Amino acid sequence: MGINRLEDLFEAVKGRPRRKLIAAYANDEHTIVAISKAIDLGLIEGILVGDEEVIGGVCRHENIDPAKFTIVHQPNEQLAATESVTMINNGEGDIIMKGLVSTDKFMRAILNKENGLLPPGAVLSHVTAMEIPNHHKLLIASDVAIIPEPDLKQKVQMINYMVQTAVALGIENPKVAAIAPTELVLPGLQSCTEAALLSKMNERGQIKGCVVDGPLALDAAVDEEAAQIKGIKSPVAGKADCLLFPDLNSGNVFYKTNTKLAGAESAASLVGAKVPAVLASRGDSIETKLYSIALAAMLVK
Repeated sequence: MGINRLEDLFEAVKGRPRRKLIAAYANDEHTIVAISKAIDLGLIEGILVGDEEVIGGVCRHENIDPAKFTIVHQPNEQLAATESVTMINNGEGDIIMKGLVSTDKFMRAILNKENGLLPPGAVLSHVTAMEIPNHHKLLIASDVAIIPEPDLKQKVQMINYMVQTAVALGIENPKVAAIAPTELVLPGLQSCTEAALLSKMNERGQIKGCVVDGPLALDAAVDEEAAQIKGIKSPVAGKADCLLFPDLNSGNVFYKTNTKLAGAESAASLVGAKVPAVLASRGDSIETKLYSIALAAMLVK
């Protein structure tokens, strides 16, 4: 049975070997508290790379015992990210997490051609599992954070990552909707034509382990009544588990509209690197970071 609530991730992860999470420049309250809670829940072991004095101050303020963490003193933001990546490469951790370090410096360390975490030829993408109050199940979306305008090859890999995530969440043969403004295959709209190509590639066995249909407008992808009214006959329409957005603009707006205006909770992971990466925003809540840690633990191979 699939996981339909993000909090169910906690019980699912508890049944697995405890993973080691390395947090890069873990100087902020939200990161430290989220990791502390994840440790208390039995999800992970935590390694904090950052300014030991600052980390100690946060722990005192939040009444957290710093002894529950392994603390690696590195007060420089960029060097903390680089050292965290090095530790992953040395086999000292299973998950990497962005702390107070800026996204560009964190990504620079991950994408470093000599000492980074991206295997040759791999596509780095972002997968988000969202729990939306007025929807009956989790929705898995990509990409809302990393790839501005994915080409067809990248979209294939994004689908594969979403399928891997869906399977990890207990969804067998997930239904993937390639999102576009309309269900018509309009030659002038790249989102429509590439969605149709992806659907046909899935039909021909070039994309496996799922059912892909598109182009589908968002309403037809997630609302069975809308799909019926439109007369769409599809195993995916109205029942999508995964939403492939045509570009970062649409994916990011979907994500922020739901989290900021509709009360959605989310868990997200950067995928395609050697290990899952928690790329929560510095402004994300403790709950979002905790859910993201649990999701990353589910995705460790």
